[in-house]
Amino acid sequence: MSASCVFCAIVAGQGPASVVREWDDVIAIRPLNPVTPGHVLVIPHAHVADVGEDPAVSARVMACAAELAGMLPAANVITSKGAAATQTVFHLHVHVVPRAEDDALPLPWTPQQSAA
Repeated sequence: MSASCVFCAIVAGQGPASVVREWDDVIAIRPLNPVTPGHVLVIPHAHVADVGEDPAVSARVMACAAELAGMLPAANVITSKGAAATQTVFHLHVHVVPRAEDDALPLPWTPQQSAA
């Protein structure tokens, strides 16, 4: 646990969060600024900086994210490693972003981004 980490505070019950689901070692919360309705963050209890730091923890978080994504007709399941990859909170977290055909939410590597 890192004293300055917002996700560690949430996991410890010391930070505000809207909890969607809990497992023994992982929590799913609603982000402050969801990009689509139903967007959640899946976060391990252990402070792991990113997806590359601890493969076992990363695999567990991804399994929990897959459970949530499996309940949706369409979704993006995304994590980032490092500032150059847009990571802003350095505690592993996986975004599960429900998608709809007409939601117009571009990903950074899709043609919709340049069409705007």
